[in-house]
Amino acid sequence: MWHNSCNGDGLIKKKERLRMSQNIIKKTPLASLGYGFVTSEYLKPGEDEYTLRNLQNRSGISYKHLTAYEIEVLVRNRNTSDDWNNIYVSDAFNPELVKNCKFYGLVRIGKLEPYFLSFSDLKVSVGLYNSTIISCDFGDNVCIDNVNYLSHYIIGNEAIIVNVNELVTTNKAKFGNGIVKEGEPENLRIWLEVCNENGGRSILPFNGMLAGDAYLWSKYRTDEALLNKFKAFTEAEFKCNRGYYGKIGDRTVIKHCNIIKDVWIGQDAYIKGANKLKNLTINSGEEGKTQIGEGVELVNGIVGFGCRIFYGVKAVRFIMASHSQLKYGARLINSYLGNNATISCCEVLNSLIFPAHEQHHNNSFLCAALIMGQSNIAAGATIGSNHNSRSPDGEMMAGRGFWPGLCVSIKHNCKFASFTILAKGDYKSELNIPIPFALVNNDVPNNQLEIMPGYWFMYNMYALARNCWKYIDRDKRINKIQHIEYNYLAPDTINEMFEALSIMELATGKAYLRQSPTDAVLADAEIAAIGKQLLVNNNPVVNQLEITVTGVENAKRKAVLVKTLKSYAVFTKMMTFYGTSALVDWLLENPTKSISDVQQLLTTHHIRTEWVNVGGQLITVEDVALLKQQIKDGTLQSWDDVHQWYSHNGLGYADKKHAHAIASLQILKALTPQNLTEETLIDLLNEALATKEWITDNITATRAKDYTNPYRLMMYENEAEMNQVIGAFDDNGFIKQEQLACKAYRASILALMQRIQTAQLAGIA
Repeated sequence: MWHNSCNGDGLIKKKERLRMSQNIIKKTPLASLGYGFVTSEYLKPGEDEYTLRNLQNRSGISYKHLTAYEIEVLVRNRNTSDDWNNIYVSDAFNPELVKNCKFYGLVRIGKLEPYFLSFSDLKVSVGLYNSTIISCDFGDNVCIDNVNYLSHYIIGNEAIIVNVNELVTTNKAKFGNGIVKEGEPENLRIWLEVCNENGGRSILPFNGMLAGDAYLWSKYRTDEALLNKFKAFTEAEFKCNRGYYGKIGDRTVIKHCNIIKDVWIGQDAYIKGANKLKNLTINSGEEGKTQIGEGVELVNGIVGFGCRIFYGVKAVRFIMASHSQLKYGARLINSYLGNNATISCCEVLNSLIFPAHEQHHNNSFLCAALIMGQSNIAAGATIGSNHNSRSPDGEMMAGRGFWPGLCVSIKHNCKFASFTILAKGDYKSELNIPIPFALVNNDVPNNQLEIMPGYWFMYNMYALARNCWKYIDRDKRINKIQHIEYNYLAPDTINEMFEALSIMELATGKAYLRQSPTDAVLADAEIAAIGKQLLVNNNPVVNQLEITVTGVENAKRKAVLVKTLKSYAVFTKMMTFYGTSALVDWLLENPTKSISDVQQLLTTHHIRTEWVNVGGQLITVEDVALLKQQIKDGTLQSWDDVHQWYSHNGLGYADKKHAHAIASLQILKALTPQNLTEETLIDLLNEALATKEWITDNITATRAKDYTNPYRLMMYENEAEMNQVIGAFDDNGFIKQEQLACKAYRASILALMQRIQTAQLAGIA
């Protein structure tokens, strides 16, 4: 008996395990298919399951019951319905254009006329064919053919949907937004774990999220009141009611797709051959038509207007801002991709990327990073490996213009100033590079780190200037809520250059004292003064010094500044040009101002403010503090309010940038209202003109290298072949544009100098 009892217990346990491993298949009466989309527990008094659907359907079509003749034609065309009384149609409905369909639940159909719609090479008859349709609304002259399962969608006018396996919306659809529906547990909420893999900077995605929103939310993590407001704004933006239908906008074309579930799609989108689209908002329409291509799988995300997503892309928990692109097998996970950015073939994880980012080639990798825009990740780059930590909590932050070279490998944590370029190499230690426009080189033979400040100005001015123009030209945003700064000379980079000057002065002073020691004990300020004197006076002894810096690499080896004398001079030149150009603009805009007005200007703008890059928009530290305070005290009560704040702040950017430039010029030239004279002003104008001409000449010269380098020329039989392949140097439109701009600048400077000297137009003398 004991043996039999054991066998019985074992059999019971085996059956229990078998049941646990089986799929749960529910049997429900067929008559209920298409009904009860929202159960009674989630309906308020006076509501039914169609309440939200009726609010969403804004087609304006007047529907009626089917006539007996229309039902007869529909039946003859091999259509079925659980209840023909629940099929509503417009007055212009043609039953001959509905064939071999199964209808369940309440279905409403707009005008159907005997036409075919064509899009590109696709030509499809107007009507509903060979599809299973559950509780859907259709606009006028739609083309629905071979949609195996179409459930709970509102479809716009002249939409084309053919050969789709599953197109369905559930009653708890969130369309990619970071909210939970009634009755759902909190652990189902979708968070984006940007900048840090351990989730310590997580943000809630929402349709319309700007890069500035993502930055503020991920950055200020100790401000609990601010974080709570951000979450409240997001939850207030979207209703938690169950029962929202998916929508497909007018003229949207969807063909040859597998699964589309809980997706809201705007107007004029084009989706072809996608494998899986789930829990998404896909914006498309007048601000930009969005296209999604073959083999794409997107889950839990927001796609902005005018995006392009093609060829095997995989994206999970993501936001793509408007006019960004994913192509050729790119992977985007737990990340925000800014406007006008492109990622091809690469993998990006846990990153927040500001506008105008480029990343190509199959073996590029970017992880747990904050990239502040105008960046380019080269082939083979591995940005952000975690082998220096026992947990995935490392981070990397790079200012505007970050450009790691081929096969660069860096580890967490790293921080880079604006326009840092990394030479090819395996950087095994953490880096903190505070000097902008620098070339960083891992000098393995000499076991040292080399930093060349101002590399871009000295050796790659063409790329620097052209990229600035390119980003402006390619900014396709229609609604430019955030004023994005693309100029390489701006408050953020100028402030970094001031810091770089201080670093070079102190490092030069220390290097000089090592060569010429003194018994005196000097403070850092005194040492920096020695270095500054050497650099300002262009003393050639500096070129003989080994100038080292500390705190830039977590390693015992040396970190060396190279070409310091030349770098210091070019930084000073560019910073002065920034400030003087602002003064030139002010004089041109105010032709009646006198010398006393210029002196008053110096009195007014004497403080060089600090700035923050908030999603590509430069905002003063004081204004960021004000923004946070207004969010917390209720002055700003929604994301729309925050976005209006961005716009208003952007309107005042030019004036604040101008004030920053004038203050910077005062510091560099030690200008005061008392020492500003006619002669001083003319000297500044002459210096600005010389710098502008130097910039233009450098742009031309750095591009000309491509036409004189023998290792480039060897590929061509003659100059004619080279010009045919890469274009003639004299035909370079950007160089011509810069040369014309230089001529115009020269004319303006000469006119101002004449005005000052003659005192005929404004009485400046």
